[in-house]
Amino acid sequence: MAKKHIVGIATLALVLAACGGDDSSENSDTSSGDGTISGDLTVLTHRTDIVDTVLEDYKSRFQEKYPDVDITFEAITEYEGDVSIRLNTEEYGDVLMIPAAVTRDQLPEYFEPLGTVEELGEKYRFVQEQSYQGDVYGISITGNANGYVFNKRVWEEAGITEPPASPEEFIDALRAIEENTDAIPYYTNYGDGWPLGQIRGNMGVLTGSEVEIDMAHMDEPWTEGQDIHLIDSLVYDIVAEGLTEDDPTTTNWEESKNLLGTGEIATMFLGSWAVTQMQDAAENVGASRDDIGYWPFPSQTDGTFRVRIGGDYKMGINKHSEHKEAARAWIDWYTEESGYATSEGGLSVTVGGELPDTLQDFEPLDIEFFELTPPPEGEETLYSDIFKTAEIDLDGWLYNQEMIDIARGAADGDKESYFSELNQRWSDARAQVAG
Repeated sequence: MAKKHIVGIATLALVLAACGGDDSSENSDTSSGDGTISGDLTVLTHRTDIVDTVLEDYKSRFQEKYPDVDITFEAITEYEGDVSIRLNTEEYGDVLMIPAAVTRDQLPEYFEPLGTVEELGEKYRFVQEQSYQGDVYGISITGNANGYVFNKRVWEEAGITEPPASPEEFIDALRAIEENTDAIPYYTNYGDGWPLGQIRGNMGVLTGSEVEIDMAHMDEPWTEGQDIHLIDSLVYDIVAEGLTEDDPTTTNWEESKNLLGTGEIATMFLGSWAVTQMQDAAENVGASRDDIGYWPFPSQTDGTFRVRIGGDYKMGINKHSEHKEAARAWIDWYTEESGYATSEGGLSVTVGGELPDTLQDFEPLDIEFFELTPPPEGEETLYSDIFKTAEIDLDGWLYNQEMIDIARGAADGDKESYFSELNQRWSDARAQVAG
């Protein structure tokens, strides 16, 4: 029987206050005289596709419980960039998804603490991912596994019915797709940028859950045998062999969903959050939801696929909000009562949740799930300090675009020279940061 291990998920004590800490004393304007929670909330969201439908339904359901709280959603297309800029002001909504660019030590500067890791860890998964010095600043809206989404019908037409177990097998599969179907074997989504960083969700499949901690203590991570070398080499080789779209600068994220659904695109490395979006798109263009599948990153250890799980965006509260109690009520309701994680095909954010239907393709496989080990005290920002100093945006995608440009012949260099450059920049930055 296939193994389904969950590795490294903390089980700690829960003491959950309605609004945490001193919120009620600092924000008495969010409660009426009888203690009823009230206030006007602005909620920033990256989900432009459901802001007028699903989120409005959530708002109506929430207001059945909290009729004195009014919510205005602000959907932002270029969420990461725009919200990161707005953090320089105090006007970044009341509740928002914490941008990836915010480092752990910056969390107290922008966000209200929601409780301690120990307090929240028994009930919620992924609480350490947006924590600093023992305090949690964001609660995940859903959980993800990592791997790739693919069109089953296309892969089957190419003769592939089992998940590739190595990068070499994966590239062989893409070659078969190119030779035997009309589909684009792999789609980069270069044009939108952010999807390029999704593949790094597989960091750890080779070396384990302490991959980022280990990387912060080495000088040349782009070396064979290391996760970042494995992942970036795979993308480079796919592009260099011409197994992608003809002109990556013209890709379009929203259209790519439809193209995967129709089978014009075969494969994309994305978190498992993407499965339901691709299924919906398939249905919308007259294809079958059942054509959309999800498999783990093509790498095995002793015959077992390692699959990293982690939280999606984390909801946090603007520390300058005048309605923190109402904001906390929305976060609690969203994570516990809205059903968002399940409806999006994600992993439950509560401890002990089962695999969603979107991961049914994992069922026959030998899989070990793991979470990243949080950095030790005193090294909370070491990893991010190094990559920021090195100007290698491991929280973004610019270096991935540069790598793709080299691979497709649009920029000078080759894989070896680029990896050598990245290693040098990393080593220099590490010496500067760590002394």
